[in-house]
Amino acid sequence: MVSATRTLTKNKAGIPAGATAALVLADGTIFWGRAIGAPARKSGEVCFNTSITGYQEILTDPSYAGQIIVFTFPHVGNVGTNIEDIETITPAARGLVLREEPTEPSNFRSDKSLDAWLKSHGLPGIVGVDTRALTRHIRDGGAPNGTIVTAPDGKFDVEALREEAKAWPGLEGMDLAKEVTTRQSYHWTETTWVLGKGYGNQDKPRFKVVAIDYGAKRNILRCLAAAGCDVTVVPADASADDVLRHKPDGVFLSNGPGDPAATGVYAVPTITALLDRRMPIFGICLGHQMMALALGAKTTKLPRGHRGANHPVKDLDTGKVEITSQNHGFAVLADTLPKNARETHVSLFDGTNEGIAATDRPAFSVQYHPEASPGPQDAHYLFKRFVDLIAKEKAR
Repeated sequence: MVSATRTLTKNKAGIPAGATAALVLADGTIFWGRAIGAPARKSGEVCFNTSITGYQEILTDPSYAGQIIVFTFPHVGNVGTNIEDIETITPAARGLVLREEPTEPSNFRSDKSLDAWLKSHGLPGIVGVDTRALTRHIRDGGAPNGTIVTAPDGKFDVEALREEAKAWPGLEGMDLAKEVTTRQSYHWTETTWVLGKGYGNQDKPRFKVVAIDYGAKRNILRCLAAAGCDVTVVPADASADDVLRHKPDGVFLSNGPGDPAATGVYAVPTITALLDRRMPIFGICLGHQMMALALGAKTTKLPRGHRGANHPVKDLDTGKVEITSQNHGFAVLADTLPKNARETHVSLFDGTNEGIAATDRPAFSVQYHPEASPGPQDAHYLFKRFVDLIAKEKAR
């Protein structure tokens, strides 16, 4: 059993002095540290995110359901938290791992420290970890299962924690969209945030859009509203009839967590029926994977996934390179796309698929997050492209 923490004096049980938290991986590797956030013990897939800003948005992204997030940037928590920078009310992540202990917040928008915010949401965290070593471990061996535990008394049952990590089933074959989706339909009009003004309201929409919620981030809905859409959000398992009952001009397929093949059991038939009706469709992240499956393509799990706000993606139509925000552990296999679909975007990190478009129907999707929360705004144009697609189809 390997310890991967800075050298500390250990007691007879092999636990470093002062350790009040641990991350135990299924392979037996242990990362010791100090506890922040809520006293808790949770298991999940351990992944890393390379973003240097937006930790509150990351922690509240529903796509992180079932995952423990390692932040590679060391200074997390320094701007505190607030009630505006959230992507969902109840975070779905299992916990977080940090290099440095968060300092007192230094930002005029802060109303609560990260530690207090974590406690209020029942999220455990561990600080003082060599996150570079942990990131290399994930890079070289793939995203492992692990158990994070905070123990103020410094007592740990290491063997039980290791067995718990080994017993966690992993994300392959796991449908997590049903855990984070809305339970009932609702209307959305809030638009994007502006400094000094806060969020706006769309009161003169051009088109009606139904957003299927597989784990939708709020800022995606805001971007749709800002683009001129009157948005109705429906649950992940909504049927085509449920969607069409709202008489939409277009349909949006949201981001979300888990294995697309598992979610596709109920999502694909709905999307297929909407495609057959020539409904304009725009998908993001899991929604992209869902549309690919509906068109007949296949998906695969990536060894490490893509998570960060600095991922270069090439638009094959224009040759333009966009710096994008990403969070996904599965990808569409481009060589399985049918004849009536084409690849539109590729990752310049590893060449994996980042976008597709149907050639015989008004539908397209991207793997990354154009709403830029957090991240650059290079891909904001995609929301306008969706609205233009709706207008073009209505004019046929």
